Amino acid sequence: MAADLGELLVPYMPTIRLSEGGLYVCMSTFLGFGREHVERHYRKTGQSVYMHLKRHVRQKATGASGGALPRRINGKIFLDLEIDADFNSDDYELEDEAKLVIFPDHFEIDLPNIEELPALVTIACDAVLNANSPYRKLEQESWEEELQVSKFANNLVQIDNGVRIPPSGWKCAKCELRENLWLNLTDGSIMCGRWFCSGSGGNGHALEHHKQMGYPLAVKLGTITPDGADVYSFDEEEAVLDPHLAKHLAHFGIDMLQMQGTENGVTDNEVKPRVSEWEVIQETGLKLKPMFGSGYTGIRNQGNSSYLSTVMQVIFSIPEFQRAYVGNLTRIFDYAPLDPTQDFSTQMAKLGHGLLSGQNSKPPVKCELIEQVMKEEHKLQPKGVTTRMFKALASRGHTEFSSNRQQDAQEFFLHLINLVERNSIGSENPSDAFRFLVEERTQCCQSRKVRYTERTDYIMQLPVAMEAATNKDELIAYELKRREAESTKRPPPEMVRARIPFSACLQAFSEPENVDDFWSSALQAKSAGVKTSRFASFPEYLVIQIKKFTFGLDWVPKKLDVAVDMPDILDVNHLRAKGLQPGEEELPNIAPPIVIPDDPKDRFRNHFMEAPDIDESSVMQLAEMGFPLEACRKAVYYTGSMGAELAFNWIIAHMEDPDFAEPLNVPGCAAASTQSSHEPPPQVNQPPEEIVALITSMGFQRNQAFQALRATNNNLERALDWIFSHPEYEDEAANTSVDDQNNHQSNGILTNNEQEGPRVKDGNGRYELFAIISHIGTSTMSGHYVCHIKKEGRWVIYNDHKVSASERQPKDLGYLYFYHRIAC
Repeated sequence: MAADLGELLVPYMPTIRLSEGGLYVCMSTFLGFGREHVERHYRKTGQSVYMHLKRHVRQKATGASGGALPRRINGKIFLDLEIDADFNSDDYELEDEAKLVIFPDHFEIDLPNIEELPALVTIACDAVLNANSPYRKLEQESWEEELQVSKFANNLVQIDNGVRIPPSGWKCAKCELRENLWLNLTDGSIMCGRWFCSGSGGNGHALEHHKQMGYPLAVKLGTITPDGADVYSFDEEEAVLDPHLAKHLAHFGIDMLQMQGTENGVTDNEVKPRVSEWEVIQETGLKLKPMFGSGYTGIRNQGNSSYLSTVMQVIFSIPEFQRAYVGNLTRIFDYAPLDPTQDFSTQMAKLGHGLLSGQNSKPPVKCELIEQVMKEEHKLQPKGVTTRMFKALASRGHTEFSSNRQQDAQEFFLHLINLVERNSIGSENPSDAFRFLVEERTQCCQSRKVRYTERTDYIMQLPVAMEAATNKDELIAYELKRREAESTKRPPPEMVRARIPFSACLQAFSEPENVDDFWSSALQAKSAGVKTSRFASFPEYLVIQIKKFTFGLDWVPKKLDVAVDMPDILDVNHLRAKGLQPGEEELPNIAPPIVIPDDPKDRFRNHFMEAPDIDESSVMQLAEMGFPLEACRKAVYYTGSMGAELAFNWIIAHMEDPDFAEPLNVPGCAAASTQSSHEPPPQVNQPPEEIVALITSMGFQRNQAFQALRATNNNLERALDWIFSHPEYEDEAANTSVDDQNNHQSNGILTNNEQEGPRVKDGNGRYELFAIISHIGTSTMSGHYVCHIKKEGRWVIYNDHKVSASERQPKDLGYLYFYHRIAC
């Protein structure tokens, strides 16, 4: 038999190497596949040997006394899988089964099988069975150090002294410091942390208290979230983990896990008013009905991943994204590369299918018949899907999103849109539904002349008009009571948050704003300037961000705790741009002069200078990262050609500038002086010749390069994607002469076959609210995200893996609001 098995596996042995495993594990690529996808992988690759890993749930055997008998099962859990929180280890046990399966006949070989398998196969199988999850490794690498459980956590003594910690107003018990405060988990004392060489920190009273009393553990106030907190062990002299932190905090009246909600919470909602963000946004205290089925699948929290989960839940509630990925799932899977873990479209389709199929959202099974358990028909019910593979791909190369820290949902939304645009295949790009054009009108206050420009955007950012609060008297009274409570060391009063009319935020958005350091081309000098923004087009889906986050005096991001009365029906048609109006005069298209050093010898130098010396190697190095070429040129120019690193920092600091990707205009350069008066002015949207040459050097037509660059705002990487996704333009570009193209450019005319600028889906400006993403916490660096989505006429709350019918939507406490267009 051993000889037969060896002969059977010999043809596949050269493809086997050591790596990690999965469900049906390909022994060549070591990619894991479910039963429904392993056949597709076999047909595509021809790889025939897979390791099949299966987990069983069995009822424990019982002894004469009725108790469960210890039973020797396969001691090693092969796969690094999560165990359901509802799994009852007292009654059931898990057993993993491993086999080698050879396709197409599904010939199975039980493992382990040391006697009958060749040594190489045995080594490979053992390596797969003993491999750690790659995502565990990824999580460990994302932290600077791996925290260990404190040796004091399990048997920590807590003094029952009646201490209750208020939710705010903390102060060191031995000094007046209100920052860097630590709560001792034994006696509940609040002391300041140690002093740092930078001058920050505290006076070290927490450490002094430990030396006097010997109490070992303390938690930093301000870091407590449902995901954990910063815990320090004085004796171990390092940050540690406390697996019983929720219990230890509850001893002092801190409900760390209230974000989880409870079906057995307070039923009388009038007994305890819901004031805290944690309670209102998560609808704590309300008996929420769980929802199951297609579109009602939750996402498990992988540790500070709620920013990603909420954005993806909203994204896949939009029909355009459902069609692009889930509707094309078979085609995407069939044409996926050999390593689908690195293909964005595959991972989007996989996540979308997991959320919309309903396979991972089934009501819990009540085991009414013990025979079902004995027949192994009892299976653990899925608790949502995980996003670890998607997160690993989407965050690759991004310092913040690849970490295990909480992030800004708005920033991730824009990051996701960028990924979608870069990876869209064919003519359908679902992110077109969010894209709109903004018209910016800049006016010189002295000459009254104007300039109109357009830019692309995906989010409408509304400032918080604090001065328009409708409850100013209540806010003043609350602040006085809060200060009095702090001085007398009493519990703080019931919180009062500012109520801001939405109309005031919209008015603040539409009002003119001053332009810093404005240079008027009409006056040829600096002057006062104002800028107003209007919609040049209205998107199919309008995303509104309430700009709650700001920076404190210590430059730490903080959040304004305000309530904005967001409307269900929104009409912004009055913000439609109108362009140049009769009687308005445009500012001359003249660049500001170069600032010349105060050198007497150069005082009367000719105003026009030679073209700037720009390090082209640095420019191309930045352009290869995907930044627009003109932005790269400006970055290198304004950093004095001191290298790509400094230029990269300039790009990061100026990415939000309206003219970020516009051509570099160096005033007074020789090119300006040599232009003859009879020559037509250069085309404003003329693609840079350097990047055109770079594209044509790859074998593409010059006309293709012009069309792609115009459609992608001169972004090299996106232009190449555009060319590949628009093959219909290749023949047209080949049949169009270069002379015709130049004539079109000089005359400023675009043919019907050409595209200028990004595609937008313009329409009326009337919208209806359908989704809300809310943030709980004090800054984007911490806290938790929850989203509410309106589906089938009713609101649903998505809180990590829990999906329930919503009773009271926190429409006034949201951070991102999603509207879809409706008929006027």
